[in-house]
Amino acid sequence: MGVNKVHCAILVNFFSFTSVSKSLKILVVRFSSIGDIVLTTPVIRVLKKQLNAEVHYLTKNVYSSLLKNNPNIDKLFSIKKSILEIRKDLKDQKYDFIIDLHNNLRSSLLIFLGSPVKRYVKSNFKKFLFRSFGINLLRNQHVVDRYLDAISFLKTKNDNLGLEYYIDESTSVDFDLKEKYIVWAIGGSKIQKKISVNQIIELSKELNFPILLIGGDKEKNTGELIKEKCKGLNITNLCGTLDLDQSAFVIKHSFCLFSNDTGMMHIGAAFNKKIVSFWGCTKPNMGFYPYVKKENSMLVVSSNSQRQCSKHGDSCRYSKDGCIKEISIDENLREKIGRFIS
Repeated sequence: MGVNKVHCAILVNFFSFTSVSKSLKILVVRFSSIGDIVLTTPVIRVLKKQLNAEVHYLTKNVYSSLLKNNPNIDKLFSIKKSILEIRKDLKDQKYDFIIDLHNNLRSSLLIFLGSPVKRYVKSNFKKFLFRSFGINLLRNQHVVDRYLDAISFLKTKNDNLGLEYYIDESTSVDFDLKEKYIVWAIGGSKIQKKISVNQIIELSKELNFPILLIGGDKEKNTGELIKEKCKGLNITNLCGTLDLDQSAFVIKHSFCLFSNDTGMMHIGAAFNKKIVSFWGCTKPNMGFYPYVKKENSMLVVSSNSQRQCSKHGDSCRYSKDGCIKEISIDENLREKIGRFIS
């Protein structure tokens, strides 16, 4: 009997005996990155709460801290590069189902674990048509809903409780969290996905709240430059000084988050923050916009094109540094943002 027939037989067997009270053991797989992993948290919760499943999760070592405090995960596995590093450990678990939310060459090795694998549909061809020819067949469907579609065969449904991020209880920062402040995540995986220093400065001068700048070591000097150019404003540069939980901590206690298309944006959504997000070479209509109530999200999108410039936002049709730099911080935008955060 072929692998596909075996998997089908297992699925039929499961649905034929739904009256039997059996706790399913399910492995959820997403290797990277920060935002994408946070976006899988509704799947984890739904499997745990609606099916009472034993939920295991597999990711890369560098991202395991994102999930270590999640109470809906019973066991967390991590790898450096390949599933083969822990193949025996995973195979010994004898999973009822493996939910592949990455669906790439690395995750294709999941088939060797001997359990039925259900994969998230990436819709790569639809994305290609939209990106290359402007033909939009994606229907603005959020990636979270596409993730949840991958487990719909288990008769689960979206509980509409949003994203989750669990911070270590020992986390603290040297800042007065009782203030009403804005967090600005100034980083980004590509230069083409980041608004410029001048754009941040222009807009910061119009915000009548303390601003906390967050980012990695690469953004530390940028943060200092912004602070220097905004003398007289209450700006604190925390870039390069916070770990992931601390960054999440200051976002959680803020009243609003400003961000490029980053993992921090999705962490902000996990705390249901008001989010002002900036978009250029990547576009929210590809399904990665903040997963929050519509009234809590303000999308500031470059008007150069309604189409995404490149698959990962690392190249631009219009300029070397990205069309996000063409967003004008004019009076109209400042007024809109002012009304949004008031």
